[in-house]
Amino acid sequence: MIKTIRKLFGGIDLTWPKLIIAAVAAGIITGVIALIPALHYTSLHAVTVTFEVWILFGLQIIMNSKSNLDSALKCFVFFLISQPIVYLTQVPFSELGWALFGYYKTWFIWTLLCFPMGFVGYWMKKDKWWGYLILLPMIALTGYSYYGYFSDFQFSMPRYIFIVLFCAGAMVLYPVMIFDKKGIKAAGAALGGAAVVALTVICLLNPPVYSTEIMGNGAEYQFDDSYTVYLADEKYGDVVIRYMDSAEDYMLHADFKRAGDTILTLKSPAGEKTEFDIHIERDRYEYTKRTSEKNDKKN
Repeated sequence: MIKTIRKLFGGIDLTWPKLIIAAVAAGIITGVIALIPALHYTSLHAVTVTFEVWILFGLQIIMNSKSNLDSALKCFVFFLISQPIVYLTQVPFSELGWALFGYYKTWFIWTLLCFPMGFVGYWMKKDKWWGYLILLPMIALTGYSYYGYFSDFQFSMPRYIFIVLFCAGAMVLYPVMIFDKKGIKAAGAALGGAAVVALTVICLLNPPVYSTEIMGNGAEYQFDDSYTVYLADEKYGDVVIRYMDSAEDYMLHADFKRAGDTILTLKSPAGEKTEFDIHIERDRYEYTKRTSEKNDKKN
């Protein structure tokens, strides 16, 4: 299997037609993934927002090119074609329409950088120890993604498990796939493995918490610090009523610790309860007031 994977890093006849077809396909597939709500907050959605999968594409282009200039041009053209197509695929179906291309600015800057990165990256094929130093920034970016997605995995288990495994595997296996010398392979894999372990320990010691204000005292729902608030299942986090100086009023504050669905209860000093169905994600939440029919079913 390792031999088969290694062919992806130097065993492909990467012609220009193949590169262009791959760029168009990558752009369309990524755009479609971004449009499907069910894929949000999953491993597949990672390709639409972060670098790690695109780094893999870039490394494959570099290792299957024939010269520094060939590598630089192919990296540049691949991303020059694929990234706009990601947005173009979404335009007809998005409320933002053509305004979506406002997000392309950052990716265009990275596209420009692909030319020098592709040129320098080709020297990894010389199989020298300093080639790992060229690869190291790509491993560092993948490690940054690993850290973020492992935290998301902790919050939303078992979601994100595939992108977590992808990043961890990439950090260890890239030097094994790219270099021929056993010393570089072993040292690179060991350093990548050590980074994975270190980042994992950091994440485990600092579990993710999504802190936010759910609602404020107002015309729709009235409460103060004499009220009691709680979640039906405490594993999802903690909620408390506190006075916010900035709002000059009471706010219902939450420290969410896990994604999922539970019931939020607001209880008055007289014992009257107002219940809400609340859906929690890593960076957002939704709640709706429970109807009397729902409450009857619960009771």
